[in-house]
Amino acid sequence: MRGSDVEDFTSFVQARSAALFRTALLLTGERHAADDLVQSTLEKVYRHWRRVRSADVPEAYARRILVNLANDRWRRQRGHAETPLHDDAGGERVDPYKGVDARDELMRTLQELPTSMRTVLVLRYFEELSDAEIAGLMNTSASTVRSQASRGLAKLRSAVARNTRHTPSGGAA
Repeated sequence: MRGSDVEDFTSFVQARSAALFRTALLLTGERHAADDLVQSTLEKVYRHWRRVRSADVPEAYARRILVNLANDRWRRQRGHAETPLHDDAGGERVDPYKGVDARDELMRTLQELPTSMRTVLVLRYFEELSDAEIAGLMNTSASTVRSQASRGLAKLRSAVARNTRHTPSGGAA
């Protein structure tokens, strides 16, 4: 790579690596896996930097690589034991970390969704991409994206409602 290419790539990494990491974390649910995913993505982007740089939106190119690598990772790991959603600690005290627990529960529930649903939800609600952009990234139709988003949200809502019913309440704040 020429010096100007290296500088352009370095600028790209500095500007977009945090957003790529956020997407990777939402797709994988694990920090170390997200780090690995971003590293692999940036490695591929670097190898094809001239083509990536000449694309209309280099970030979209990188995001597509990231999504494909995440899907490949999921396929390889399919069938491995899952971490239980929650433990049965019980107790009637008010939990001062309820917001943290709710976020953790959402992340775990998100990880239980099929890969395509999870990818659609992450790209739509966290990356704020349009249905057409998501469809292009995933090689599918916009109507499939809308369907996956609708089903994925329904599953998340159901899980939240189910967990809310099972969460002990009460106690003084």
